[in-house]
Amino acid sequence: QVQLVASGGGLVQAGGSLRLSCAASKRTFTLYPWGWFRQAPGKEREFVAAIAWTGSNTYYADSVKGRFTISRDVAKSTVYLQMNNLEEEDTAVYYCAQATKYRSRSYDLRLAAMYGDWGQGTQVTVSS
Repeated sequence: QVQLVASGGGLVQAGGSLRLSCAASKRTFTLYPWGWFRQAPGKEREFVAAIAWTGSNTYYADSVKGRFTISRDVAKSTVYLQMNNLEEEDTAVYYCAQATKYRSRSYDLRLAAMYGDWGQGTQVTVSS
């Protein structure tokens, strides 16, 4: 199992920005798509964003589209989630994950079941 280390969370005021990072193994970094999910207290884990294994395509939940940007740096084996114009509703634990069960474009990267390797989570708290 690949070890993923997420970082960059913290406390920020509404309207502010944070950038989350997820460091991964170089050996498997470009083999599968990457995704970010989040889980707020009392709620189910939900999809936030994903990036194709080529880096050429990105996907976003409607709730974050236009505010969040997923990207990757192959040289650093790191995936990023730039979060701008944060809202209180964005408060959650954020998880990075690698879609090791993804096999073709017919698979849905918004589904947590596509992801076999998960990071430990980083807390993001947005205050009013």
